[in-house]
Amino acid sequence: MAHVKNVAIVGATGTVGTYIVDELLKAGKHQVTAITRQDSTAAIPEGVKVAKVDYDNHDSLIAALRGHDVLIITMSVQAPKESQLKLVDAAADAGVRWILPNEWGLDQTNEALADGAFMGAPEPRRPSWIGVVCGFWYDFSLGGSPLRYGFDFANRSVTLFDEGTQPINTTTFPQVGRAVARLLALPTEEKDKSGEKKGSLAHFRNGFVYISSFCASQKDMLESALRVTGTKIEDWQVGLEGSADRYARGLKMMQEGNMAGFVQAMYTRTFFPNDDGAYERRHGLHNGLLGLPVEDMDEFTKLAIGRKDEKD
Repeated sequence: MAHVKNVAIVGATGTVGTYIVDELLKAGKHQVTAITRQDSTAAIPEGVKVAKVDYDNHDSLIAALRGHDVLIITMSVQAPKESQLKLVDAAADAGVRWILPNEWGLDQTNEALADGAFMGAPEPRRPSWIGVVCGFWYDFSLGGSPLRYGFDFANRSVTLFDEGTQPINTTTFPQVGRAVARLLALPTEEKDKSGEKKGSLAHFRNGFVYISSFCASQKDMLESALRVTGTKIEDWQVGLEGSADRYARGLKMMQEGNMAGFVQAMYTRTFFPNDDGAYERRHGLHNGLLGLPVEDMDEFTKLAIGRKDEKD
């Protein structure tokens, strides 16, 4: 049966949007439209249409979205919350059938994790929706600030939460791009002999697709870093901190007005020793259904090390 054809994306030139657009273009199965603000000067890839909108004008959004089967929303976490709500309302009025909302990341069906990591519940929406659970981005989270996965490559140090043995699911940007392109290449409706709508968008309607690059602990990541840098554990400063204590310290920082505590608490909560961050153990993964490749962790650890001067 037919797959969706016309795909609109918000954030086409953003960090994850770039990879999604690239994979959609490679697949050659869709017409892609970038939804941008009227004053945007971003360079849109060749082969992508552009629709400029006024977020304060509902009719402008409807006009841009009319005729599209899918709306993908990728926006900064700092974007106003009402921006997504405006897009969703306009998509419904424009007849868009599917939305991939701006809720990439942790497993929102795990209420304890969602509350502890400040995600909240998914927003209700009128068109059918599919959420992408991919955990934190691997190279971004491993590199840069030690507030994330505990690594400080500039100073060759790492803080292990508890003993550093709790695995979590984490995904690279390219894997997310592939997953979205392959998801949208599925037929919209397809039933097997049991009557279940497996292998189709209908199977995921108003639910989540679970993908991952690695299910890895901090110690696994450290072993990768040792291989990539050609160092030994003796060359590193390795500290230990209880995850509960580190999380509480992050909350205290937030209460004192230091928003670095938000990053620390959010990431640390994922590493609690209860498998909350290892969502494949609860739900399995859809990597196989989507034909996603097995990736080389060391390749992306090397990219992470290149982010060592980033700050949260």
